[in-house]
Amino acid sequence: MLLVSELDKIIKDCQNNKRRAQQQLYDMFAPKMLGVCMRYCKGRDEAEECLQEGFIKVFSKIHLFGFKGSFEGWVRRIIVNTVIEYFRKKQPEVLVDEFPTITEENEEVPIPVVSQQELLIMIQELPPKYRLVFNMYAIEGYSHKEIADELDITVGTSKSNLSRARQWLKQKIEAKVNGKKQEVC
Repeated sequence: MLLVSELDKIIKDCQNNKRRAQQQLYDMFAPKMLGVCMRYCKGRDEAEECLQEGFIKVFSKIHLFGFKGSFEGWVRRIIVNTVIEYFRKKQPEVLVDEFPTITEENEEVPIPVVSQQELLIMIQELPPKYRLVFNMYAIEGYSHKEIADELDITVGTSKSNLSRARQWLKQKIEAKVNGKKQEVC
């Protein structure tokens, strides 16, 4: 287990552009951040591309880290923002899907048990617009207003995309549990 003072030293060395420290930092945080990218991206290649781009930003902005708050949280925020930028550049059309506002936010539905790996695969199979909003809301804790601002969509679109992502995942999980291959829209 790495002590806070050891991590602080590595961060300071990275701020002084020491390559060995950068490698240590990358080795420490890349596996977890790859997991973050995998939730947002369709596949491993896309996730690794976002991870690499994200770490380039981490190292170019590390001088801005003021040793206040969690360094891991700071890195995670950069990685998530990198993924959002990736979708803006590569697939701008997937971010907008205007539907009437759907308000089933607090719907309590018992979810059958599936493994973490199966759930990750299902999340990766979500259409990009749904996957992005689902991850930002359900995993990262963004509000619909924050998502709307980040993605340049309306709050209603964010809510609609989240609702549709949940419906899509629910159908996939039910199909998996029931052993059927259902067509999910």
